[in-house]
Amino acid sequence: MEQLKEKIPMIFTVILAVLICLGAVYFFEYYNAIYYTKIDNSRIEKISVTDDMRYEYTLDCYNEKGKKKEFKFKTSRELREDAYLMLETNFFGVHAWKEVQFNELPDKVKNIYSNN
Repeated sequence: MEQLKEKIPMIFTVILAVLICLGAVYFFEYYNAIYYTKIDNSRIEKISVTDDMRYEYTLDCYNEKGKKKEFKFKTSRELREDAYLMLETNFFGVHAWKEVQFNELPDKVKNIYSNN
């Protein structure tokens, strides 16, 4: 019985470490969020002349609940001024984007851009 009491802290530590690793895998691999933004070409920076991703945008983005977050993402070209984008994000930032129409935005995001 005494030996079991000595091993309990180690067992607890191993279980905790496994749970932390599983949580990290979830956030790094499976956590995705969708944000929406409007292109503002005054917030673009030319970053490379040799790389395919030559431009970097830094834009305010909003999720479907209207929560604001700033994202940086790279593109191979300047995007159309005032175009709306849907950004697929994960723990590391934007990993994909596509242009959408104003009527495809969530209502809270439409309200934000209507009032600007």
